[in-house]
Amino acid sequence: MTLLWSLLSIKHMMAFIEQEANEKAEEIDAKAEEEFNIEKGRLVQTQRLKIMEYYEKKEKQIEQQKKIQMSNLMNQARLKVLKARDDLISELLHEARQRLGKVAKDPIRYGALLDGLILQGLFQLLEPLVIIRCRKQDHSLVKAAVNKVIPVYKSSTRKEIDVRVDQETVLPEDVAGGIEMYNSNGKIKVANTLESRLELIAQQMMPEIRVALFGANQNRKFMD
Repeated sequence: MTLLWSLLSIKHMMAFIEQEANEKAEEIDAKAEEEFNIEKGRLVQTQRLKIMEYYEKKEKQIEQQKKIQMSNLMNQARLKVLKARDDLISELLHEARQRLGKVAKDPIRYGALLDGLILQGLFQLLEPLVIIRCRKQDHSLVKAAVNKVIPVYKSSTRKEIDVRVDQETVLPEDVAGGIEMYNSNGKIKVANTLESRLELIAQQMMPEIRVALFGANQNRKFMD
């Protein structure tokens, strides 16, 4: 009887221990499951944030690239517009140079023009001896102009002057007209050909020319 009771007690204890072990195992499994779910949620959230950050970064890079490309396209377009404008101005100046030849075909107007160009050159040089070079066909007109302007120069400066027209060295045939003036040693030069005067006027009037052709520049703050 005592042996039977002992066996029953042992069996009862083993059942209790087994039940306790099962409960402990279930508790451990539940805790492990909970920790797993927590860790899985943390990892998922971390990866989600990384993915969001990655795509946000990519989006910013794409947006920056779009801005750069747009800026480059705008600059290219602006350069094309500026080149087209410069080409138009160059074409107009070329046409004006082509028309210069007509100026010298009117002896009266051309003679008066030579008077002014020579007198201006004399006042610029203010030298006692001046050499003038011109086109071969203009020698007679230039000599006549020199005779006209010397008294004016002397009257204004109270100085004597010797003006000589170079008979040997003449301006190239492709020059439309006008003169070049030198001091006695040739180191000082005044270019008063029709081409040089056109270039000078074009430079001085370029702002007005651009406004007349293309309108006022809205981005320009100062006009001088």
